[in-house]
Amino acid sequence: MRWLPVLYVVVLLLLEPVTPVQWPVSFALIALPLVTAFAHGPVVVAGTAAFAVFMEGILAGTACCAGRSVGYLWDRHYVASYVCTALVGALGTIVAAHRIRRERTLADVRFVADIAQRVLLRPVPHRIGSLHLESLYLSAAAEARIGGDLFEAVPTRYGVRLLIGDVRGKGLLAVETAAALLGAFREAAHDEGALPALADRVETSMARRATHLGGSEVAERFVTAVFVEIPADTPLIHVVNCGHPPPIRIRSGEVRELDRGRSAPPLNLGMLLGEPYHVDDYSFLPGDQLLLYTDGITETRDATGAFYPLLQRLRSWGVLPPWVLLERLHHDLLDFSGDRLADDIAALAVRLPADQPPVPPPTPVG
Repeated sequence: MRWLPVLYVVVLLLLEPVTPVQWPVSFALIALPLVTAFAHGPVVVAGTAAFAVFMEGILAGTACCAGRSVGYLWDRHYVASYVCTALVGALGTIVAAHRIRRERTLADVRFVADIAQRVLLRPVPHRIGSLHLESLYLSAAAEARIGGDLFEAVPTRYGVRLLIGDVRGKGLLAVETAAALLGAFREAAHDEGALPALADRVETSMARRATHLGGSEVAERFVTAVFVEIPADTPLIHVVNCGHPPPIRIRSGEVRELDRGRSAPPLNLGMLLGEPYHVDDYSFLPGDQLLLYTDGITETRDATGAFYPLLQRLRSWGVLPPWVLLERLHHDLLDFSGDRLADDIAALAVRLPADQPPVPPPTPVG
């Protein structure tokens, strides 16, 4: 874009000699200041407008007709062209100044959004104990940067506790809800010994916040979430699912959704429905990998309207390191959707390296 004005002038100069004087191409120089305003500042645009008037005068004074030189420097049509070019130059200068102000404002907004994202969705550590972790977040709106999808990994005395969630709705309310949920989880993860108690405490915080906000949609301000606990002394993981897409365990020769059909209601609906939280236990051995994700991944569509085949893709890729897995998933989603994501996307990959010694199951009591 920065070289577009130069290219524009070059094309006009090449066309001018081969065009009959009755249709002078030099009149097209009137548009040069606006072309320049797309990529340059007001000073450059003003200078370009002066240059365009100067070039129009040269082309008018050296015009040829029927093989002889004919001067049209002060012809009324060319004088009108000079005046119009100057006016368009003034307009282009104003447009360029306005564009630069908007770009600076957008840069400031993106800077603030980046800081907010680092506070709200801070990158998970690449390693916690023996676990390797990696996270991915893609906003459907590039200018927004942050939305209602969330994830977190917290090392506690009970093991590493993971959370991934998806807030209903969009906009500032969704971001505020995500912040409240993450704050409650980061605090309660260290205090609550049982995973259902952790989910219940987060549920209480969400219900309290919804009541404080008031309005007629209190019951609709809900969040789907998955809580996972990976203890350090047992080859099991504990999962509490609150209406969220189930985690996927990736093992050599097997890709499996961890779902036993006992999902609890989304957070902020559990108290209304009165259903308890169920803990499901699954084996998690050295070499296994766990993928937590939001439904923005599986609801991504291609040009034909087909949904993204996540399980099929994972089976074709095999076992990959977490950062390789999420990098490939990232590019594959963009290719599949034609760079048109319709929803925010979050994913969290956790792997227990194969070189870790296997932990024997606990000895039964009695």
